[in-house]
Amino acid sequence: MLKRTLFFTTPSRLSTKDKQLVIESKEDGAIHKVPIEDIGYTVFENQQISFSIPLIQELMANNVAVIFCDAGHMPNSMLLNLDGHHLQNELFRFQIDASEPLKKNLWKQTIEAKIRNQAALLHKLGKNGNLLKPFYSNVKSGDPDNREGVAARIYWAEMYGPDFTRDRYGSWPNNLLNYAYIVLRAAVARALTGSGLLPTFGLFHHNRYNAFCLADDIMEPYRPFADEMIFTLFQEGDQELTTEVKTKILKILANDIYFENTTRPFMVGLSQTTASLARCFTGEQKKMVYPQLK
Repeated sequence: MLKRTLFFTTPSRLSTKDKQLVIESKEDGAIHKVPIEDIGYTVFENQQISFSIPLIQELMANNVAVIFCDAGHMPNSMLLNLDGHHLQNELFRFQIDASEPLKKNLWKQTIEAKIRNQAALLHKLGKNGNLLKPFYSNVKSGDPDNREGVAARIYWAEMYGPDFTRDRYGSWPNNLLNYAYIVLRAAVARALTGSGLLPTFGLFHHNRYNAFCLADDIMEPYRPFADEMIFTLFQEGDQELTTEVKTKILKILANDIYFENTTRPFMVGLSQTTASLARCFTGEQKKMVYPQLK
């Protein structure tokens, strides 16, 4: 089932009744209702939004990712369901006990998929994606020679020109990319918890201050899908993170993505990927399922 993303930008009172999200505007008193089972993500941007504890409990029971924004309107925290899978305890154990060779092999698959999608996007945009072919063709277990990093430098130069540097605090369109990646990270974290996995314990990323290392790993092959949206906004000249631009970026989560011989909604595709990761941890399969950018 395709889930909705709700983006709250105006002062509102939120509650729940009859398994529905009840939205009451603080400005004109208008009331709207949305079935909670239809919601995948909620983004609270306005600082004058209030909500009830029963609503939060209902959102968590339906594995809805709740994303909060700071005073600068940038996402800075989120709530996730801690009981998202019926075999969660067992899967936690498999994940934590995963061997280094297994994690390195899964990281190899992840980097291969990421660079392939970067190459596909360059081709789609009329640029030279063949430049990346040598990098996704011979990735070693654990990517010890950092093909990911070298490919990224070529990718960004081909995408935006040799003077562009992908940096969190860099020039436009870095600000748009930052927002898109935060949204993507939250979506991946939601899918991971829904598959009974801890977003904290990564395959490659390890940081004592990062609670979402695994989400940062698994989102890598999905980044080019966000990059495509941002490149479109770049061509349109959108430089500021206006409400309209943020709404466009959030539509990434409603797009369809391609898996071998089938097409899936973005959120369903994420769950397919994280479910395959869980099966790799349990030993049921050896290959992860990642989308192919078309």
